Amino acid sequence: QRARPLHWLPHAKRVPSRDPARGGARNGGRPEAVPLEPRHQHKRESGAPSGSPERQEGGRDGDREPKVDPLVSLLVESSLEKMEGEKRPAPYEGLFADGHLILWTLCSVLLPVFITFWCSLQRSRRQLHRRDIFRKSKHGWRDTDLFSHPTYCCVCAQHILQGAFCDCCGLRVDEGCLKKADKRFQCKEIMLKSDSKALDAMQHHWIRGNVPLCSYCVVCKQQCGSQPKLCDYRCIWCQKTVHDECMKNSLKNEKCDFGEFKNLIIPPGYLTSINQMRKDRKTDYAMVFDVTKTPPVKALQLCTLLPYYSARVLVCGGDGTVGWVLDAVDEMKIKGQEKYIPQVAVLPLGTGNDLSNTLGWGTGYAGEIPVAQVLRNVMEADGIKLDRWKVQVTNKGYYNLRKPKEFTMNNYFSVGPDALMALNFHAHREKAPSLFSSRILNKAVYLFYGTKDCLVQECKDLNKKVELELDGERVELPNLEGIIVLNIGYWGGGCRLWEGMGDETYPLARHDDGLLEVVGVYGSFHCAQIQVKLANPFRIGQAHTVRLILKCSMMPMQVDGEPWAQGPCTVTITHKTHALMLYFSGEQTDDDISSTSDPEDTKETE
Repeated sequence: QRARPLHWLPHAKRVPSRDPARGGARNGGRPEAVPLEPRHQHKRESGAPSGSPERQEGGRDGDREPKVDPLVSLLVESSLEKMEGEKRPAPYEGLFADGHLILWTLCSVLLPVFITFWCSLQRSRRQLHRRDIFRKSKHGWRDTDLFSHPTYCCVCAQHILQGAFCDCCGLRVDEGCLKKADKRFQCKEIMLKSDSKALDAMQHHWIRGNVPLCSYCVVCKQQCGSQPKLCDYRCIWCQKTVHDECMKNSLKNEKCDFGEFKNLIIPPGYLTSINQMRKDRKTDYAMVFDVTKTPPVKALQLCTLLPYYSARVLVCGGDGTVGWVLDAVDEMKIKGQEKYIPQVAVLPLGTGNDLSNTLGWGTGYAGEIPVAQVLRNVMEADGIKLDRWKVQVTNKGYYNLRKPKEFTMNNYFSVGPDALMALNFHAHREKAPSLFSSRILNKAVYLFYGTKDCLVQECKDLNKKVELELDGERVELPNLEGIIVLNIGYWGGGCRLWEGMGDETYPLARHDDGLLEVVGVYGSFHCAQIQVKLANPFRIGQAHTVRLILKCSMMPMQVDGEPWAQGPCTVTITHKTHALMLYFSGEQTDDDISSTSDPEDTKETE
């Protein structure tokens, strides 16, 4: 009980005692134990008068101090000193606390930055390693991941988080197994080796796993690829599929017949035998060419190895790409290779796609039709002829020694507001090509420049600046802003410009009759009205030869979407040649049917 703290004592309290000499607490600032009076004594004093003996006796009793145990006082003083020592910080304790806080803050900021930098460095190293494998490999590797196309690795049979696939044979591997797969699996062989024994009997080339879900086994006729793992086989030539348990030695050694699209596939054995007969035996061939890397002139030389009039070419791009390929076909005619000229089909990937729309291939392709169906359409398409025209531009001047500019026209030639829109679009696309990869965005840019020209009217009073001759006869022009010379039925992204609307009867425009249709427009706003079928163009006439003389000033011109600014000149349009095209009549309209009918039937109908 003697070791109890002071507050346990019944008659004591802790109060600070001041030292008058120092002005502070006595005994080093420690509180002092002061005795307390009993409660009954206060009651007694409050009830007695001040001068009574009891009051005086109480005062005398209060002057006496009660005795406190020294051990208790010592314990109280030691505990108070400890409490004060804990409250008083050391001189450098606050500085150390601030330093630790700064250190932890720097670590929390710099550590994520370091981890991010290290991960990006490792990623760049992996990309360099992957690109090096892509460059040296015979496979056509492309990047893939789990989110773009969930597949399984053909080496480790695990889900591909980050890997590659071959766009030629369909092999899919994870990033870590890329080098192993490149050594273990062979790609589709376009041309077999000269010492190969299977020149006549082409065997199946099986690839395991990642088969289409809609495929069926050729043995048991059940669905393949339905299990969530790497299973079943697919031949990369004939596209046949078979279950793992149905795969037999007879199927592995069976001759491949190239399946449904055998008429579109060049057998590797045929190219090998042709290459043996040629002097240049180092030539390598392919069936799919990127025209940005391999020019069409070089790519079309593959047609010279095929039987006469048997080649068909599918051009994937816009009208400009089609014109580029047709120019290469014309060079084959100059070389005397007319028997090897292919028929051309179009997969529309451009902005306007007026030529592909005229030939029945649609206004655009965004993957809505499977590739297999596109190939079927190419096989079913009919061959037709397309007029090609020579546009010759001769500059005016007495001392002009330059050769006239020559262009080849497939679609249309124009001077005026639509050429101005194409010129402005082309100028901005040359500055930032990556921003003009969307068909909808490109049309929005055309709309912007068309709206701007409605307010500015840069091509007004065209009839005072040009003279027009059709088959040698001069034509008087009204107050126009633009002249358009048509070879095909569609213009401006799907507008039937020559036929127009209403009850007026005009013969349908044809692309193989050797005639050009010439129309005029009153401005950009008039062009917009024509496209939404609210107005008709000013029809000038049809002719075999068109001549346009620009007398003064600079005017925008275009040929098949290729614009330029032209000064005073003479433009002459004459027939050049025919091109063999493929017309698909699967989704044609009544106008398309009538425009592709025979001229005699059209005359009888009239």
